[in-house]
Amino acid sequence: MKTLLTAFKFIMLMTALTGIAYPLLITEVGRLFFVRQAEGSLIIDGGKVLGSELIAQKFTDPRYFWPRPSAVDYNPLPSGGSNLGPTSASLKDSIMVRRSRFAAVDGAPIPADLLCASGSGLDPHISPEAAHYQLARVASARQLDKTQRTVLLSLIDKYTEAPTIGILGQPRVNVLKLNLALDSLGRM
Repeated sequence: MKTLLTAFKFIMLMTALTGIAYPLLITEVGRLFFVRQAEGSLIIDGGKVLGSELIAQKFTDPRYFWPRPSAVDYNPLPSGGSNLGPTSASLKDSIMVRRSRFAAVDGAPIPADLLCASGSGLDPHISPEAAHYQLARVASARQLDKTQRTVLLSLIDKYTEAPTIGILGQPRVNVLKLNLALDSLGRM
């Protein structure tokens, strides 16, 4: 009985330390040193929250760059992938549907990140290749002339982020930031 009581006290102590005290401490450290990130990396304009730069937004209008597909329809509550493997007929069918959304661009292959959902279903980034692939559609939908297309191309370059600390990940473009910059150009 003494061993059982000792074990119970130890479980209560560890629950209090690792389940309550430690998370509260880390939350407060985050709020103190990483204020913006701890609050969700929100993009705010004129007091209005436009979105988080960490969570994909659903863009379907051809005037905007589209994010990666989402297995959860961009809903952050049940985030997750589809868990479909490379031999899945369902995955093949969904890729074929996604492929049909994109018109052939000079015979260039469609970048994989426009066809396959990310693991979380909420990835806010696309590859620079995926952004360049969509450039013709966005420019056409916005009726941009050649000079304005050059400005659009420079926006993609401006919003291309390098790999984290130079080595982690791939270059990427935050779709929400790119689309907000696109809107800020006025008529474009």
